[in-house]
Amino acid sequence: MKKRELGRSGLMVSEIGLGCMSLPQQKEQAKKIVDAAIDQGITFFDTADLYDKGENENVVGYSLKGKRNDIILATKVGNKWNDEGNSWSWDSSKSYITHQVKESLQRLKTDYIDLYQLHGGTMENNLEEAIDAFESLKQEGLIRAYGISSIRPNVIQRFLSQSDASSVMMQYSMLDRRPEEWLDLIASHDASVITRGSLAKGLLTAEAIKRAEQSNGYEKYSKDALISTLTKLEENTKDLTSLALAFVLQHKQVSSIVVGASSVNQVNNTMDAYQQSISSNVLEEINDLLTKDQYTEHLT
Repeated sequence: MKKRELGRSGLMVSEIGLGCMSLPQQKEQAKKIVDAAIDQGITFFDTADLYDKGENENVVGYSLKGKRNDIILATKVGNKWNDEGNSWSWDSSKSYITHQVKESLQRLKTDYIDLYQLHGGTMENNLEEAIDAFESLKQEGLIRAYGISSIRPNVIQRFLSQSDASSVMMQYSMLDRRPEEWLDLIASHDASVITRGSLAKGLLTAEAIKRAEQSNGYEKYSKDALISTLTKLEENTKDLTSLALAFVLQHKQVSSIVVGASSVNQVNNTMDAYQQSISSNVLEEINDLLTKDQYTEHLT
């Protein structure tokens, strides 16, 4: 497994990371998946305090027991469940973040978080207060680096311009190329990209056509356009998942692709695809088959 630096943080993350949101709540089952990921060379694990109302962090902490020093651990903050537990609200205040990090540390069974990410945000929020909280937590040694998870270019730009953020998590795949125009901007702030959704809800796997036929389309693709595009992509590669991963990793600004897994087989299948080589010629040829879209919202 190759590794890349997360921004200029000094943290080296595996090119494939495990998105822990999909882990089963049963701890022993989850541990088998985490163990399989580590055996395959995955050292980057991402969760959030929002997932399963914090229970996902408990599962991750249990699964990583005894392996903490060998991995890079990321979680997110900013969404607060209400007392009834049926909805959440946004809170990026320093008081909330500095309180919530202690809750996450306890659930994750660790003394520090490698990457702490703001989980959303809008231009109306006091992002400066959140940044101040992250900087304070770095000084205390409770976190090693921080970033933001967002698909709002204006929020990302503002956050990066006023902080020492190391990363931006964004949805990015062959079927959603909107982030491409922002990659250079992110790199210019000495940050890197962590991608999610790079397999496009399974549309860029061996089940591509089946899933497309059961869908109503994806992003800017209508159902018919999606089926047509996936058919052409399959004609140009032996393994669509391999192509999807290589397409994202061709960008030097991308540090890691976070891929979810709810079974050991899914981890192994992803890693089998990652290990396959895709030539630069193939990556160039498929560009003409894909829609190159841009963000049209949250730009001002």
